[in-house]
Amino acid sequence: MSKIIASISTSVDGYVTGPDDGPQYGLGRGGERLHYWVMGGPWTYEGGHEFAMSRPDKQFYDEMVATIGAGVVGRGMYDAAGAWGGKNPFPGPLYVVTHRVQDQPPAEAGFRFVADLDSALSQAVEAANGGDVSVGGGADVIRQALGAGKVDELIISTAPVILGAGKRLFEGFDQDIDLEVVKVYSSPYATHARYTVKK
Repeated sequence: MSKIIASISTSVDGYVTGPDDGPQYGLGRGGERLHYWVMGGPWTYEGGHEFAMSRPDKQFYDEMVATIGAGVVGRGMYDAAGAWGGKNPFPGPLYVVTHRVQDQPPAEAGFRFVADLDSALSQAVEAANGGDVSVGGGADVIRQALGAGKVDELIISTAPVILGAGKRLFEGFDQDIDLEVVKVYSSPYATHARYTVKK
């Protein structure tokens, strides 16, 4: 049976982007530091970048994606990432929750635009064919999935940075949820904590 696994990177003070996130600045001003762990160190939007994870980060990432059969993200993340250059880089199809489903890219890009989270999760579970479903960002999509009791596992990668502004992961979230630590990985660029969501 598929598990729903929500994962996101945050700053120590709980921000998932810096200020002014979006197509122009990606993760916002200063927000690229949240993903130093993905790139193996400092990088910039202007200078290009490659995936060059350090050993602990790669172990975490490989274990996380090993069971993934499909994913769900919000339109904000899709746009901020520049649609990943027009091609889904993740395992299985990626369902994008958006009010603008008419913007659907060609099927071969690997993205499916869906109008609501419930439909996106249902379709992703079916497409995963027994594999797990990743819920990536943004924060609003993760809050909705958690609030609806859909998330089985929550993964938070905390970068050693205090952003002071941007979008917070749990902004306005008022539910009381117990978590159980499953595993923790640590590198110079992030501490990755995997939690089971107690139901």
